[in-house]
Amino acid sequence: MGVDLRQVVAGILTITMFVMLGQMIKRDHFDSLQETLPGESRDVQFDSANTIVNDGLVKLSKRSKGPWMEDIQELKPCWSRTDFDEIERFRGYVTFSLTNGPEYHVSQIADAVVVARYLSATLVLPDIRGSKPGDERNFEDIYDVEKFMKSLDGIVKVAKELPNEISIRDLAAVKVPNRVTEDHIVESVEPIFRSKGNIRLATYFPTVNMRKTAQKSSVDSVACLGMFGTLELQAEVHEVVDSMIERLRTLSRKSDGQFIAVDLRVEILEKKNCHRSGSTGAKSCYNAEEIALFLRKVGFGTDTTIYLTQSRWDNSLSVLKDIFPKTYTKETIMPEEKKGKFLESEDSEFEKVIDFYICSQSDVFVPAISGLFYANVAGKRIASGKPQILVPADIPGTSAAVTNYLSPYVAKKNHLAYSCFC
Repeated sequence: MGVDLRQVVAGILTITMFVMLGQMIKRDHFDSLQETLPGESRDVQFDSANTIVNDGLVKLSKRSKGPWMEDIQELKPCWSRTDFDEIERFRGYVTFSLTNGPEYHVSQIADAVVVARYLSATLVLPDIRGSKPGDERNFEDIYDVEKFMKSLDGIVKVAKELPNEISIRDLAAVKVPNRVTEDHIVESVEPIFRSKGNIRLATYFPTVNMRKTAQKSSVDSVACLGMFGTLELQAEVHEVVDSMIERLRTLSRKSDGQFIAVDLRVEILEKKNCHRSGSTGAKSCYNAEEIALFLRKVGFGTDTTIYLTQSRWDNSLSVLKDIFPKTYTKETIMPEEKKGKFLESEDSEFEKVIDFYICSQSDVFVPAISGLFYANVAGKRIASGKPQILVPADIPGTSAAVTNYLSPYVAKKNHLAYSCFC
C-alpha cells in the first residue's frame, strides 16, 4: 500500500501547529496568574526567527551575533497636562505608605494620585516601609522628591507632611483595590472622606495582572501619569544603578555591550510551586537549570552576560553559570564602596529597587517568576521602548525562534502601558 506524501506533510504541519499553540497558551498562563481582568487584543504572528514582528513591536538586531533584539523608538504619553482641569480649592488630606518593593510602589502611587485628584484632596508625601517591623525610610532616601512634586504640579497638590494640628490617629483607614475605579471611589471612599475629612489609604492587590481593559474611565489619564510620570530615583541610588549597568556592559564586549537580566530569586522559587499545572502543563516559575536551557535553545551563546536578581550567590545557580560563565549577582558587580549601604545592610529595600531598574534597562528581560515584578517591569520597558521581554518555557527539541517566546504583554500589546503611551 502506497503512502500519500501530501497526507504525510499535512500531518506534520498539524502536529507543528499544535506544538506552537501549546507554547502560546503556556506564555498566556504565565502572564495571567491570578488574573481576573478582561481585555484582549489581536495576536501578533511570528513567521520565523528572521522576521520583523508586526506593528513595529520588536525586530532582531543585525549588529550583533545571537538573537538580540533592537530597541524601538520611545513611546510618547497619550495624556497631556491640558487634559486636566485645574482644581481651585483643596479639602482634606490623603496619606499612604509605599510597601513591598518598587513593583508595588508604582501601583500604590497611581492609586493614591487617582484618589486624591478625584477628592480634590492634598496628597501627603509617603514614607517607605519594608517587610520587617520598624523598617521605615523617608521617600527621599530612594526617590527624587522634587521630580515627584513637579510632575504633579497643577494636577494634585502635594505636601511633604501633615499639618501639626492633624493627628495620625484621626485619619480614617481606607482600603482600595489596585487600579481603583471611579465607581469604587464614589461608593467606598468619598463618603468616608467627606465624613472624616482626612484618610489613610492602603492598596490591596486582588490580581497581579496588568492587562489593559476595554473600559475607558475619566481617571485613566491621572492613573497613567501617576504610574509612569512621577517616580525617579534620587541621585545616589541612580548612580549605583548606572555604575552596575555600565559594569555589565563592559563585561559584555563580545555581544556589543548587551546583557540579559533574569528575575530569579532562590528564596521565592523555594516557596512557590514550580511544577506543571493544568491541562496545558504551564508553569509560573522556572529554576536556574530551566532558564539556562531556555536561553541556549533560543540561540544565546555561552559568552552571554547574565544579571540575576538573586542578591548573593547560591549553589543552586551553579548549573546556570556552568553554561553561561558570565553570570553575575549584585555582590559581584556593585562598586565596593557602595556595598556597605546598599548590599550589606539588613534592609533589602535598596536591593529591590536596584533589581527593578536594572531589569527595566537591560537589553533582554527574562522573568523566571510570574507576578507583579514582571508585570510592572514590563510596563516600564514598554514605555521606554524596550519590549524585549522573553517568557521562559520548556522547549521541545534543540532550538526555537526567540520571537516565539516574546511576552504576550508585548506580542498582543495588551499591557496597561499601551493604554498610556502611543
